[in-house]
Amino acid sequence: MPTWNSRGLRGSSLEELINYTNEKYRRQKLALIQKIPTPIKPVKIDQEHRHITLAYFDQKSTVDYIGAVQGIPVCFDAKECHSDTFPLQNVHPHQVAFMEEFEEQGGVAFLIIYYTHRERFLYLPFASLYGFWRRKEEGGRKSFLLSETDPSYEIHARGGTLLHYLEPLQLDLLRREQQGGEKKLP
Repeated sequence: MPTWNSRGLRGSSLEELINYTNEKYRRQKLALIQKIPTPIKPVKIDQEHRHITLAYFDQKSTVDYIGAVQGIPVCFDAKECHSDTFPLQNVHPHQVAFMEEFEEQGGVAFLIIYYTHRERFLYLPFASLYGFWRRKEEGGRKSFLLSETDPSYEIHARGGTLLHYLEPLQLDLLRREQQGGEKKLP
């Protein structure tokens, strides 16, 4: 996996893996997930080369990806972490609010976290994220430790899919069903 020195390229390799996985899922008719572009407002444009040279974020984005997995609406954000401590400042309040509303409407929200120093990928269910978020809001830790997460949600490569996140999604849905929820993959 390439290591990026520029802060402007952080997350690119994770996004590439997710985009590749999503395209494979689409071709296999397992899921239809789209990357949500971050809305920007151009400030300076190089007319000669027709490139935007300066821009700012036009509005707050929600999450990185949204779509459906076999009829189940899903949304998720992709995050990178360079230590065993994930700072909750990497998740914005408007993202948590969006994911909460998304779940209230019957969807499934989660994070995909890439722990770069361990080369491990983790599916973090929204319920877990929300628990860590509430703890922070109530004056507790402003981060969570990798050891506080459920290792059964680690994302593995399977069947030529490098980031097969449908397996931990299925586990999440199964656990929700066992707890009285209704969502499950056919």
